Amino acid sequence: MSEDKPTETVEISPADVNAIPNGKGHEPGEDTMPSAKTPPVEDRENPHRTENTEANLPESQEFLSGADDKKTPRFTDFEGKTSFGMSVFNLGNAIMGSGILGLAYAMANTGVVLFLLLLTVVAVLSSYSIHLLLKSSGIVGIRAYEQLGYRAFGTPGKMAAGIAITLQNIGAMSSYLYIVKYEFPLVIQAFLMVDKPAGEWYLDGNYLVIIVSVAVILPLALMKQLGYLGYTSGFSLSCMVFFLISVIYKKFNLPCPFVDFAFNSTGSVLNVTSKQYGGEDNPACIPKMANLNTQTAYTIPILAFAFVCHPEVLPIYTELRNPTKKKMQHVSNISIAVMYVMYFLAALFGYLTFYDEVEAELLHTYSRIDPYDTLILCVRVAVLTAVTLTVPIVLFPVRRAIQQMMFPNKTFYWPRHIAIAITLLTFINLLVIFAPNILGIFGVIGATSAPCLIFIFPAVFYIRIVPKEEEPLRSFPKILAACFAGIGFLFMIMSLSFIIIDWTSGSSKASSGH
Repeated sequence: MSEDKPTETVEISPADVNAIPNGKGHEPGEDTMPSAKTPPVEDRENPHRTENTEANLPESQEFLSGADDKKTPRFTDFEGKTSFGMSVFNLGNAIMGSGILGLAYAMANTGVVLFLLLLTVVAVLSSYSIHLLLKSSGIVGIRAYEQLGYRAFGTPGKMAAGIAITLQNIGAMSSYLYIVKYEFPLVIQAFLMVDKPAGEWYLDGNYLVIIVSVAVILPLALMKQLGYLGYTSGFSLSCMVFFLISVIYKKFNLPCPFVDFAFNSTGSVLNVTSKQYGGEDNPACIPKMANLNTQTAYTIPILAFAFVCHPEVLPIYTELRNPTKKKMQHVSNISIAVMYVMYFLAALFGYLTFYDEVEAELLHTYSRIDPYDTLILCVRVAVLTAVTLTVPIVLFPVRRAIQQMMFPNKTFYWPRHIAIAITLLTFINLLVIFAPNILGIFGVIGATSAPCLIFIFPAVFYIRIVPKEEEPLRSFPKILAACFAGIGFLFMIMSLSFIIIDWTSGSSKASSGH
C-alpha cells in the first residue's frame, strides 16, 4: 500500500471511501483532495441526520451514489454537541492521572530547574504529537486513531493502534482501581480512628472497589457520548485543584525539617527550625536547583508519560461542536497548559515541604507527620474521587478500539455498547482483586504502548498519510516527525531497561507517570 496513492489524484478509489466523513474538521487550505468529496448542500443544512457516535466506518464499503451515500451511516458522520469548555475538561481529566502524586519525588531527584526544563520539553512534545494526529486526521477526514492506522498501514496498522490503546488504557484503569482498593480502606479507617480492623466489610478493599465500580464508574461508562462526562471531568479536576491548594497551604504550615509521627506520638510539633545554631540555613531545608543522582534517570519516563491523553484526543475531537483542526488544537493546548501549571506547582510545593525526605507517593509523606490529619484525609478522598472519575474517560477509547477491531461494519447498538463496558469493568475488577501483581506486567505494557501512542504512531502515521506532493519525505516536517518517532523508541528502551533493572534488583523505582 503506497503512502501517497489515496491522495495523489482527485479521483477516489472505492476502497478509500471510508476515509472521508462529512467534511467537518478541515481547515481552509488543508484539504488535499479538492472537491473530491464536498458534502452536499442537504448535508450541511441537515447535519443531524444521524448521531450514532459509536457507528463504525465500514472499511470495505463501496463508493455509493450521491443519493445513497447521504443515508449511509458514517463513523464520524454526526453533529458534535460538546462545547469547547467541556472538551477541555474531558481532555484535562484524561491527562490528569495518579502520576501527579509522584512529581514532587521526581523534582527531588532532578532539582527545580532541571525538572521545569524536562516538564516544559515534554509538554511541548505532547502538543506537537497531537498536532501530528490532527494534521493526519484533517487530511483524510478520519477521527479515529485505529482508522488512521488503517489508512497508513492497512489492517496491521489498525490492529497495532487498537491493541496499543486497549492495553495502555486497561493498564491505566487497573492502576486507578488498584489505588481505590488500597487507599479507600485506609482513608475510612483513619476517619473512623480504627487502629486495628476486625474484618469489617467496609474496610475490605475488594468490596469497596466493586461498590465503586458498580455505583459510580459503570453508570458513567454507559453514557453514549464522551461529551456527557464533561461535568464529572470538571468536578474531577476541581478535586485535583483542592489537592494542589492543600499542598501549597501545608508548605507554610509544616516545619522543616519535619518530625516523623513515629518519633512524636503526641502529634504535637516539636521545636524544630530551618536554621542551625550558627544562624545558617539547615542543609536539609535548602532546595536544589539541579540534582543528578542514581534516581534521576528513573524520573525521565515518569515525566515523559505525564501528558498521556492521545487515545482520547480524536474521540473528543469527534464530539466537539463545530469541530476544526485549529479549534481542537486550542482545546489540547489549553488542557496541556493547565495540567503543566498544576503539575509544576504540585511538584514544587510538595518538594519545598519535605525536600529530600519526600516519598514517591506524596500523600504518604504527609501521613508520616500525622496520619489523622483531617485536611490530608480530605485531600486523599478528593484524589480518590478524581481517579475514580477518570476511569470512564479512559474506558471510552478502549470500547471504540474493540469495536473497530471486532465489529468494524456495525453501527451503534446499545446492547453491544453496554456489554463491552460491563465486560471491561468485570475483567479489570478481577485483575485488581485476584491478581494485583499483574500491575508489574502492565508496567512493561505501559512502557511499550505509551511511547507508541504518544511518539511513534503519530509520527509514522503523519509520514505515511501526508502526500509526497504536499510534503516530500526529505521535507523538514517529515524529518522532524521521524526524529520524533526516534525519541519515542528512546523512551521505550529507557523505560524497559529501568523496569528490567528493578526486577533484577528487587526494587520498584521505575513507574509510569500516569
